[in-house]
Amino acid sequence: MAKLVVGGGCFWCIEAAMKDLKGVLAARPGYAGGHVEHPTYEQVCGKRTGHAEVVEFEYDADVIDHGTMLRVFFTAHDPTQLNRQGNDVGPQYRSIVFVDGEEERASLEAVLGDVATWYDDALVTEIEDLNAHPFWTAEAIHHDYFANNPQNPYCGFVVAPKVNKVRAKHAALFER
Repeated sequence: MAKLVVGGGCFWCIEAAMKDLKGVLAARPGYAGGHVEHPTYEQVCGKRTGHAEVVEFEYDADVIDHGTMLRVFFTAHDPTQLNRQGNDVGPQYRSIVFVDGEEERASLEAVLGDVATWYDDALVTEIEDLNAHPFWTAEAIHHDYFANNPQNPYCGFVVAPKVNKVRAKHAALFER
């Protein structure tokens, strides 16, 4: 089993866009990259913890590889927007990837080279060492938020278009 921890805007979007990929075994929204232990959603949104909203994915690397996971992630958000995704503004919404070792770093750098050709603006994705930044699981209300809250206007206007974009671009990677 392999692990990928990434952030790119609201964690509801990233979780919903990627959790049903073939090979993904678990998806947990949470917080990482900051200095406060056991942060709460309110603290992270208060912009004083240093944490980003992230999702920790556990996946079977025999089914889906690290590079493919990253390409889907970069489809699900705009890595050229500094500390924001659309109207969600703040450092907690930054584009960030946590890597575990040189092999993952090399995989990420190769993917970033490809992703850079998708955009006119420079990429602003942060790269951090996974082992230097604990992952803190978000409160239960944030898990499967999109699936459990289809009536929420944010889900309809923000999350759903990202999910649809990812599924359209990477249809073969999802269970039918």
